[in-house]
Parts: sequence; C-alpha cells; structure tokens
Amino acid sequence: MTAAIDVSLLVCTRNRAGSLVATLESVERAATYARNTTVEVVLVDNGSVDSTPQRLAQWQAGQAFPVHLAHEPHPGLARARNAGLAHCTGRIIAMTDDDCVLHQDYFAAVCAAFERASGPAIIGGRILLGNPADLPVTIKLEDHPMVAPSRGFPGGFIMGANLAFTADVLRLTGCFDERFGAGAPFVSAEDTDFLFRAAGLGVAVLYDPLMVVDHHHGRRHIDDETRLLAGYSFGDGALYAKYLVSDRRALRAIVEDILAVRFDWTRPVATHAGIKRFYWFRLRHKARGFAYFWSTVLQRSMSRFL
Repeated sequence: MTAAIDVSLLVCTRNRAGSLVATLESVERAATYARNTTVEVVLVDNGSVDSTPQRLAQWQAGQAFPVHLAHEPHPGLARARNAGLAHCTGRIIAMTDDDCVLHQDYFAAVCAAFERASGPAIIGGRILLGNPADLPVTIKLEDHPMVAPSRGFPGGFIMGANLAFTADVLRLTGCFDERFGAGAPFVSAEDTDFLFRAAGLGVAVLYDPLMVVDHHHGRRHIDDETRLLAGYSFGDGALYAKYLVSDRRALRAIVEDILAVRFDWTRPVATHAGIKRFYWFRLRHKARGFAYFWSTVLQRSMSRFL
C-alpha cells in the first residue's frame, strides 16, 4: 500500500532553467532531512522556451520521493498553480517560487506548524533576502507567530513564495482566480484573493516564522522596485473591485486606504527611494486596478449584446 503523503510541494516555473538549480537542490535537501515526513513534489512548467522542461525531467529521474511534472502552456502564475494543484495529493499543500531556496528543516517546520493549528488553515512563513545585493522587497521578516484579523484585508500578511494550506481549504475556496497574478491581466494579488476568500469562510490565516525560505528575486534597481510595488497595488485595486458589491471588507479597505494618504505628511514612508509619497502612490495604482477591473467587466457584458 502506498504511504499517504504528508506534504505536497508545488513549484511553478517559466524560463528559469539556470536559477532553478538552487531551488531544486534545496527541495531535495529538505526532503532528505524530513525523515518522518512523506513528501511529494509537483513541478509545473508554464510554457518555458528554454531548457527548463529538460532540467525538470532530469531532476525528477534522480529523486527517491514522488515527483510529478505538469505542463501549462498558457502564461499565468495562477493558471500554472491550478494545473499543479490537480496533481497534489498531500494532506498539506505547500507552495514556493522558482527563485526561492528552502531551509533544510522546511518540511519538518510545515508539519509542526499545522500540528499547532486546528481545522482548515492557511499558514505562511518567513521569507528572507537570499542575496544582500538585492533590494529588500518581497520578503517577510517578522520573527513571531501572527494571526490575520478575520475582518481585515490580507494583502502582504503572508505571501505565495512561502505559503501552505490544508487540502480541505482548497475544497472550500476553489482554485486560484486566473485573472490575477503574474502573467495575467491584473498582474498580482492571486494569493491575496485566495486568502480573502478563505478568511471570509472562517479559515484561519496564520504566520509561522519557523517555515523559512530565502528569496533570490534579483531586483537591484529602484525602477524595478517601483514597478513591482505599482503592480502589487494595481492587483489589490482590481481585487477591491471584484468584491465591492459582495463583501463589506472590500469597501472597508478602500476607506482605510483613502484615509491613510494623510500619513504621507504625518509619518511618511522613506524606505522606497523611487516613491515620494508612498500612500498616495499606492492609492493611485489601486484606483487604476479598480477601474481596469470594471472596464473589463463592462466590455464583457457589452460584447454579449453585440
């Protein structure tokens, strides 16, 4: 009889054959270290045109634990994740990005975190800067456990680069919204949308600093950081529009963002060199995302009558 899988690790990748080596090596180390944990790995090639498919197949052939390869030819991180989720059989499903390196005790820490939780749960972990030459963005440094407020907006509380959930969460929430995330029209917030839906259904959203990955994102120029943060806000704005009518949490978040603009004068953010007024910058790009979401909805509605 085949042993039940404790953790399914999902990694989606596109055109990163070179940097993917470090990620895969760290997965192998962590799986070897997790002696009392059964692990499977699901790798999704999201339409790569470099040698990524061959690299994945070579790595699969050398592993003692189950490795499943999936192919999603159409670009989009949410689309790739959905393709991979169909192959995940573990009681816990974990995700990381193809530019992250797992710490050796990652799988042990994931299992321990869920032992401390009860019922359906989503738990995110610590994301450290993999290379000190990179800018300190897309990281999560808090060193203490946290619980997301059930009535709040979960953007940035935990991130898709280090996120895990019990399999029953997926049955409650459904898959990722493929309109959101890298490679999709709304460019980001696919993980926030997933968290938002789950929290609205009463699923616990937690942060555990003992689940750790290093993020080698490679962004070293101020313009790269500014574009990234603009994209995050754009996606959040589209998310506000998606839930504006159906969920009061979206309207509450909009009001909070508008009121937060005053902080540009009372307690300005000075950590992003390319952004002069951070709260206004964030609100402006959220407004763009909000407007773009509704324009796509209206265009789709009008096309049905033509």
